[in-house]
Amino acid sequence: MDSARTFESIVIIFNPNSTGDAPELAQQLHDKLQDLISYAPDIVLRPTEHAGHAVDLARDAATGDRSVLVVSVSGDGGYNEVVNGVMQAGNPKAVCAVLAAGNANDHSRITGTKPLEDAIVEGRVRNIDLLRIHTGQNDDEPLEYAHSYIGFGLSPVVATELEKGSKGALKEMVTVIKTFSKFKPFSIRQSDGKRRKFDSLVFANIREMAKYATLSEAETIPSDGKFEVIVFPHMPKWRVLLTALRATTQGLGEQPSVSSYEFTTLKPLPYQVDGEVRTVDAEVKVRVESAPSVLPTIG
Repeated sequence: MDSARTFESIVIIFNPNSTGDAPELAQQLHDKLQDLISYAPDIVLRPTEHAGHAVDLARDAATGDRSVLVVSVSGDGGYNEVVNGVMQAGNPKAVCAVLAAGNANDHSRITGTKPLEDAIVEGRVRNIDLLRIHTGQNDDEPLEYAHSYIGFGLSPVVATELEKGSKGALKEMVTVIKTFSKFKPFSIRQSDGKRRKFDSLVFANIREMAKYATLSEAETIPSDGKFEVIVFPHMPKWRVLLTALRATTQGLGEQPSVSSYEFTTLKPLPYQVDGEVRTVDAEVKVRVESAPSVLPTIG
């Protein structure tokens, strides 16, 4: 059930060097909240200085026993950093929110219910699930969370190539086509001990990704303690293209829904967490699981 919430402080995190309009949007949100909120919380802007800095800023903002709202003015990758920073702080009174900026804003687009400043003034907080991935971390390393999806196979390979080049719809399309033409499938050992080959394996907490692809007919608010598993077994490339086209036009239909999924890598394998690319070593047991209702959010 939603609960009305006031905040002692509101911390707005953004990338001042964003190719989009993040600095302007962050300042606008700051000014709107100062005008709209009657109980006068401390509202501060926190620009990032380098990749990964949003994790530190969010963790510092959320540490303690205060009621704090941490807002990410960003795309999915920037929000991923803020979510992970807040989770590391371990403060149940800390709430997350995202104001869409940048190139990819799937989470905000799918889960948003109203303009963010209105939602903050209203103060209705809800808890949503996160995806949690275990990739053989040491005990002293924090667990990694995803707010929307984790993908193995084609998606992280394409994302890596996109990061190397310039942005822009036409250039992105050319990059995707070139990368797809050279893409090779990957093999994993599943929990039943059998090896299987895939073109793509995506664990989704929302029903759409990459702006246009409808992965599943699941509920748009990720709060059921499960996630969808979207599998592209290895197939001829023309069939992969047809499947991708179906995802962008009519959707892929209902997908299996689980609370956890395990497999073992056979070779080093890139993967994508909310648009950010990571790599897991060979012979590592990977476990993706739902972390039910662990993130208080607003918006």
